[in-house]
Amino acid sequence: MTTTSHGVHEVPVTDTVLEVEDLSVEFSTEDGIVRAVRGVGYQLDRGDSLGIVGESGSGKSVTALAVMGLLPAGARVRGSVRFEGTELLGLSDARLSDLRGSGIAMIFQDPMTSLNPVYPVGYQITETLLRHNPELKGRAARARAVDLLGTVGIPSPERRVDSYPHELSGGMRQRVVIAIAMANDPDVIIADEPTTALDVTVQAQILDALETARAETGAALVLITHDLGVVAGHTDRVAVMYAGRIVETGSVEDIFYTPRMPYTLGLLGSLPRLDREEERLTPISGSPPSLLNLPPGCPFAPRCPMRRDVCDTDEPALRRAGHDLHLSACHFADELVDTGADQVFDAVGADSEALARFADAASATHSEEDSV
Repeated sequence: MTTTSHGVHEVPVTDTVLEVEDLSVEFSTEDGIVRAVRGVGYQLDRGDSLGIVGESGSGKSVTALAVMGLLPAGARVRGSVRFEGTELLGLSDARLSDLRGSGIAMIFQDPMTSLNPVYPVGYQITETLLRHNPELKGRAARARAVDLLGTVGIPSPERRVDSYPHELSGGMRQRVVIAIAMANDPDVIIADEPTTALDVTVQAQILDALETARAETGAALVLITHDLGVVAGHTDRVAVMYAGRIVETGSVEDIFYTPRMPYTLGLLGSLPRLDREEERLTPISGSPPSLLNLPPGCPFAPRCPMRRDVCDTDEPALRRAGHDLHLSACHFADELVDTGADQVFDAVGADSEALARFADAASATHSEEDSV
């Protein structure tokens, strides 16, 4: 056993920095038990990048908060979360506090909830630096804060270091949050919807800043989003979540070229494309199920064009779909190989014609009542 700069006793360092295994989270409410996360698992090696994609309420953010130890006290958490071999679930608040920022850093969706409105942004960066590097002196910490602001693309960082959050645009505030996240060279950065509510050009700048943070720190990245288009150019692997669990996972090429889960096909079909001027987007019909009352079988069955009787009674396990690192939670994942999906999808997603071909291929075994 060794002790690291994060103040945590752990096994000898390996290439694996974060392991999440069979993670489940439940909340008690007046209406019953909310099963927010169900058996989620993934592994990150140094320098890896994973995109977690799904609709609102799929469990993406709750999974991240569980990893960070930031869930409310009433949450029931089971499973395992290991950082560099050390189990984090059950770790004391003090030890988790030492780990946050220096070992694992998180970028939240709304920078205004992350930044203190009464302090200049430079003060907030230096506070983070001094929290984990007490030997750093004030002037050196300020210089480092200016350097970090410049690194994430904030113009005139020497002046902006004294600005208050309300004096900055939404995109600049998010850059400040990224600067804080990378301040202590963490081994893992978790970014939860970092581009939400920003216009397209600013989104691209924020994603570039995130790439810079990853390159500067060498951190592994977990990028949480509802947009498959965001992960296409910024992560190596993708995990698609639905109703609290991962329903498909694989490389970006697996997910975009050879999807093996009808829900993934639906997400791809909802992506806008610039090369089809008059194509309509293809939405997924229906709504996600309530996590208070999940159906007994596959949660996606009521919305699925491949639905059969077994889908209503048995929830499919996440199993191999093509090769060992491509997994799908669909009873009929193998049948998708024969639909032509691997020919009609390209690196930027799917279009309505592709989804129509998929639906036509499935119609022989399922009513057209529930169509994507």
